[in-house]
Amino acid sequence: MERIIEEIREDLDRRIAAAADRLADRTLAEDAAYAALIGRAELRERLHRQLRQALEGLVRTGRGLPVELSDARATGALRAGQGVPLASVLRGYRQGGRLLWETLTETVAAHDRAALPRLLPGAPLLWEVLDRTAEAAAEAYRGAEAVRGEREREVRAALLDGLLEGRDGGEGPSVPEAAARLGLPERGRFAVVVLAAGPGPGGAGASGAPRVLWRLRADGETGLVELGHHPLESLRELLAPLGVRAGVSPVVTAPAELARARRLAALALRTAPASGGPRTALLDERLPQALVAGEPELAGRLRQVVLGPVLALPEEDRRVLLTTLGTWLACRGSTTYAAQRLYCHRNTVANRLRRLEQLTGRSLADPAQVVEVALAHAAVVQRAGEEEDAYRPKPLRDLPRPGGPTR
Repeated sequence: MERIIEEIREDLDRRIAAAADRLADRTLAEDAAYAALIGRAELRERLHRQLRQALEGLVRTGRGLPVELSDARATGALRAGQGVPLASVLRGYRQGGRLLWETLTETVAAHDRAALPRLLPGAPLLWEVLDRTAEAAAEAYRGAEAVRGEREREVRAALLDGLLEGRDGGEGPSVPEAAARLGLPERGRFAVVVLAAGPGPGGAGASGAPRVLWRLRADGETGLVELGHHPLESLRELLAPLGVRAGVSPVVTAPAELARARRLAALALRTAPASGGPRTALLDERLPQALVAGEPELAGRLRQVVLGPVLALPEEDRRVLLTTLGTWLACRGSTTYAAQRLYCHRNTVANRLRRLEQLTGRSLADPAQVVEVALAHAAVVQRAGEEEDAYRPKPLRDLPRPGGPTR
C-alpha cells in the first residue's frame, strides 16, 4: 500500500488540497459553530494539514511506526480556546476521514484501476489512525477546556470579590464592569447571603429560585443573590436545605451597594440562632440583636449596667429570670401568653418580672426602659450563644395583634 501511495503522491497531494477546499466549504455551510467562530482560510489550512497528517499516519502504521499526534493535540487545544464544540471537532475528523478515503481510491483508480484491491487492507488501518488522532484531539480539547474553566472560575471569583469588598477602579475592573461581566443588571433587586462554616451551597439553586453567585471564603460561604421578582423572605426556603446558620442583608438596588450589603449580611449572621428554629436571620427582622452584635464593647457594658445584678445570681435563678424575660419580650409584654409558654401561672410570671425590676432598677411599664432591658437581654443572648439558647426570645405565631402589653 505504501508503494501505491508513493506512485500517486503528486496527483494525490493535488487532490487532497482540493478536498480540503470542499471540506472547508461544507463545514462552514453545515456547522453553525464553525461558521460563527472560524474564518475560511484558517479552517481550510487546518483541514488540509489534518488530511495530510492522516495520510502520513496511514503510511507510518503500515510500517509499524507510531502515529504522530502532536498536530491533532494542537488542533484540539486550539478549537477549545476558540469555543468550537467538541462534537463539531470530532465530526470534522469523521468527515475528513471519509473524504480522504474517497480521494485516495479515486486517485488510485485514475492511476491504475487494477491496483484498487491492493488498497483495501489500508481501510481498517486508516480508521485506526483516525480514531487515534480524534482521541488525541478530544483529550487535548478537554484538557484545554479544564484549564480555561479554572481560569474563568478564578476571574469570576475575583470579580465577585471586587463587588463584595467594594473594590472599584485601580488595577481591576470598576464595579459596573465587574457587574456586567458577571451578567448582573445595572439596576435590580440584590441581596447578599453569608453562611457560617459548614457544608457547601450545593443544595441551593433549585429551578425557579433566585440566581445565586457563590464565593468560598475561609470563614464560610458568601452568596450574591439576584432576587428579580422573588421576595427576600424566599431565601429562607432556598437556604434551609443547607442546614447551616445564615445571615441575609436587606435588598439593595445597585451593584455598588453590594459591599455594604455583605457587611450587613455578616452582621445578620451573628444574630442567627445557634440551634432550634429557623437558622436564617434576615437583618431587618433582627435589628436590635444586630445593633448589639455590631458594638461588642458597648454590648458588654449594657449587659453589666442593666442586667449585672441578675447575672450575678446563682445559675438556676439567673436562668429562670432571663428565660422569663425573654419569653415575656417575645410575647409582646403579655404575662398571660408568657405563662402559657412557660407552663406556669401568670402570677408567677408577674412575680419574676417584679423581681427583675427590683434587681435592675428598671420599670417594665416604661417603654424607654423596656427598650434598654430588651437590648441588654439581646446582649446576654449574644454572648451566651448556644450554651444558654433558652434565653433567646423565639417568634410566636398565636399572639394578639400589637396594641399594648397585657400584664
